Amino acid sequence: MAMNTATELRTKLRGIDHRGYPAYKELKGQYNFGDYTLSIDHVQGDPFAAPSRLSVLVKKDKAGFPEQYYDTPEKRITLQDHLTRLFGRWVASGSFQAKGSGKSGLLSVSRCGQQVLERTAMRIKNGDVTLRFEAGFPANGRTINARELEKMLFDILPDCVRKSLYYGKIDKEKVKQAIWLCEDQQYIRQCLTQQGLCAFIAEGSVLPRESGVSEKPMKGAVAFRAPESLKITLNPPHRGEITGMGIPQGITLFVGGGYHGKSTILQALQNGVYNHISGDGREFVITDDTAFKLRAEDGRSITGVDISPFIKNLPNKKDTVHFSTEDASGSTSQAANLMEALESGSSLILIDEDTSATNFMVRDQLMAQVITPGEEPITPFISRVRGMYEDLGVSSVIVAGSSGAFFDVADTVIQMKEYVPIDITERAKQAAQAYGQLADSTQFPSFNKMRCPSPDMALKKEDRIKIKTMGTSELSLARENVELRYLEQLKDQEQSTALAYLLKYAQLKMMDGKKDLRQIGDFLEKQLDAQGLESLFERGEVSSQLARPRKQEIMACINRYRKLKI
Repeated sequence: MAMNTATELRTKLRGIDHRGYPAYKELKGQYNFGDYTLSIDHVQGDPFAAPSRLSVLVKKDKAGFPEQYYDTPEKRITLQDHLTRLFGRWVASGSFQAKGSGKSGLLSVSRCGQQVLERTAMRIKNGDVTLRFEAGFPANGRTINARELEKMLFDILPDCVRKSLYYGKIDKEKVKQAIWLCEDQQYIRQCLTQQGLCAFIAEGSVLPRESGVSEKPMKGAVAFRAPESLKITLNPPHRGEITGMGIPQGITLFVGGGYHGKSTILQALQNGVYNHISGDGREFVITDDTAFKLRAEDGRSITGVDISPFIKNLPNKKDTVHFSTEDASGSTSQAANLMEALESGSSLILIDEDTSATNFMVRDQLMAQVITPGEEPITPFISRVRGMYEDLGVSSVIVAGSSGAFFDVADTVIQMKEYVPIDITERAKQAAQAYGQLADSTQFPSFNKMRCPSPDMALKKEDRIKIKTMGTSELSLARENVELRYLEQLKDQEQSTALAYLLKYAQLKMMDGKKDLRQIGDFLEKQLDAQGLESLFERGEVSSQLARPRKQEIMACINRYRKLKI
């Protein structure tokens, strides 16, 4: 695409003033603004349509960010996140200063939450900074108001770019602190495996959130304190000594009365797969980043999953080695969710009994006496959890408030009392002995690991595949809805949008009946590592509103696509 000058853009703008709105499409192209290049990548069809997509490129020598701030993927993502937030704050003050109909004057960029996520809104490559954002091109009715767009592109935008994308113009101390926090978080992540841990929660962490609809920390909440028996001290490079609770690999049980903090700590752990920004309260809640929050999911679609380690010999003779259903029960959905999590490479399973199917989790002695094993097709999780760790190396963290059945199989038992954790392992084990063994701990059975999906041929025939997302609850691919609401570790609608593009990409480019789902998941991970989310787009028109999901959510999304063919 030929490069134009900023003066040529101004001339074009004045030439189309007061014309019909479609004339704005003549502006598409690249323009040299001296210190940066402005690209008008997509022009909206009318002032009420989705805003136009623009991007700014600042070359390395102008941007001037130190190479040690982006020499690892984690630091690069942190720097991208920091600059996106900074641009977002400046652009919010300039948005709608230009007037007109519909979205006229709108300037917006991705809204970052408490987590640090890789986004298409910002890409730093070899020191060059690319920022993607949206703008509502101004109009009076459906007539172009070029003077107002001129104000946006020549007055408001350059000021926002200068104040957020140039190292010499921004608060260097804040950038340094963000990078240092990232390095400390990554240090702790590396320590988990080295020290045989699956999670770490620093003393002083604030785990409760402001409300059920806010991710911000609760004011006046009880700060976290580690029990002495589980207390460890780490020494990250910038913060220095940090003390907290190390949750060992194996089987850990959190118990206690209602409203004492069991679910709060589990929610903190499930979100600990992501790094958090300074001031979040969970900056040093660090969890094995493959951890998967397991739950029952009545009504979900299941395609060809081997749930036989937990469910077999069904009365209707239904095949549970290649189990498929359009409408799963609580127990079959939870069994499938677990087997799919193993397929995605999870080495830590997080479970809250409140969102689990009771008959999947346990079967008490009285029930076992009345309903003999030969009459019960379900082998409960309690009978498999020990084998899952010893044979597969997969740890479990379980929250239980009403059943002490897991005392016998747990390695560590922690009571939450008024948000304070107390190690009661010895007392719980003694109490469990009085009841005798409640579960057989047998070797985890072999299971089918080869599920090779074929493409949805109807999708391949679509000229334009429409994508739509509804928060983190649902996505639609070519009018086929995929339920995401029970994937509790999805944090951002932009992750849902990325899942839709990844599902489309996998269907069109990867599914051939030969590659299994593990291989597809691994390939997608490698591609995103090497080329980013931008590689999902053809013809160079990259959406500015994608955030990277984990492999666990990518594969969970594929598994919930009702037209999946195995």
